[in-house]
Formats: sequence, C-alpha cells, structure tokens
Amino acid sequence: MGQLDQTHSLCQSLRLSWIAQRLPQLLREADENEWTHLQWLEQVLNLEVTERDQQRIRRHMVQAHFPMEKRLDDFDYRHQTTIQKKQISSLLDFNFLDQRQNLIFIGPPGVGKTHLAIGIGHRAIEAGYRVQFKTAMALVEELELAEKRGELKRRISLLAKNDLLIIDELGYLPMSRQSRYNLFQLINSLYEYRSIILTTNKDFTDWGEFFHNDNVAVPIVDRIIHHSHIFMLGGESYRLKQKIKS
Repeated sequence: MGQLDQTHSLCQSLRLSWIAQRLPQLLREADENEWTHLQWLEQVLNLEVTERDQQRIRRHMVQAHFPMEKRLDDFDYRHQTTIQKKQISSLLDFNFLDQRQNLIFIGPPGVGKTHLAIGIGHRAIEAGYRVQFKTAMALVEELELAEKRGELKRRISLLAKNDLLIIDELGYLPMSRQSRYNLFQLINSLYEYRSIILTTNKDFTDWGEFFHNDNVAVPIVDRIIHHSHIFMLGGESYRLKQKIKS
C-alpha cells in the first residue's frame, strides 16, 4: 500500500470523509499554490468543517418536514404592508430562540403567515438550530394517537428535542376535548424550555370560543403569549391575488 493509500485510509478511519474523497486534488492544489504544511492543513480542515455543516443543514432540513420551499428573500413586503422587513430581520440573530421566546403570526388566510414561519425556520436551521414543522391538524392527530397508545409523554419529549416547533394554522378546525388537553400538555412542556412559532387566524380574544372552554384557552394563551413577539398581519390574500392575475 502506497503512502497516498495509507493517508486515505487514515482519513476514513478518522471519518474525515470529504478530505479522503478529494485527497489527490487537495495535494495538487497544495503544490500549485505552494502552501506551507500549516496552510494546507488549515485549508483542508476548513473544507471538511464546511462540508459537514452543509450535510447537517441538509439533514435537518429533511427532518424539519417543511411542506414547501419558502424563503424570506422571496417574501413580498410590497404586498404585505402590515409587517416590515426590518421587523423580521431583527429576529434573525435568533436571540428569541436562545431566550426561549415565541413568535406568533395572527391574520386571515393567504397573507403570508406560513411563508414567514417557514422562512424563519430555514434560517434557524442554517444557524445551527433544530426545527420541526407541524400543521395544527397533523399535530393534534399525532398527539391523539400517542395518547391512545399511552405514549403521549414520549411523543412530547421527542418534539421537545427541537429548538423550535412551528405550529401552523391553529384555529381553522375545531378540536375535541381530549385534543385540547393534549395540546395543553405539549404547550406546558415547552413553556420556557423551547420556542414556538405559531400561525393562527384567531385573535386571542376568540380563543375561548375556539376551544369551547375558557378554562382550557386561558392557560394555553397565557403560556404562549408570555415571552412572545406578536405580529398582526392583515390585507388581502396573496394567493387569491396571484390566482386572479393568472
């Protein structure tokens, strides 16, 4: 076995897979650029770190289960004038995640709430955080199934492993008594421990009617809005506007 093959095997043993795959190319670049040993070592290690970061981002994007590709750069602030770009940009240092704060987007359908939630989720993953996206309907069904199997605590613990849980479209469909209880258990477990982005068409003053019980609505609202940033979005449906144009 030659020296190159031995070095390749050592890289694989150390799980330096990107360096192992490109070792001959990296050696040629070292000769062409007349790098010192330390310059070459710094170069290849930086490239390995970069590749691992990209692999982590790709893996966490898949695990987040975003339903669609929505980027903040594509958000149309000219159409949605009830929120400013600087308001969203100020969130992208992710201090709200470090402080276990929540983001709440309230408004009618089609005004960009989900777009903003997914876009912020994308940026959070790129910044190193773990994110999970759930529609409210899917989340309620998931918790209900877990409760029936006696696995509710385990399911909540798995959701709490994420730094950020996005709950989309809460308030569009009615919930059973057990579903409301399960949701309260989740919110209570995440309270001051993990962050939530919530999109809803219901103003908090309407939550008592939505939950059919103020005794359930009040503690849920209390835990969600405490340490939260609330954004009220208005205007016409962007999706309807695009459909009319087409």
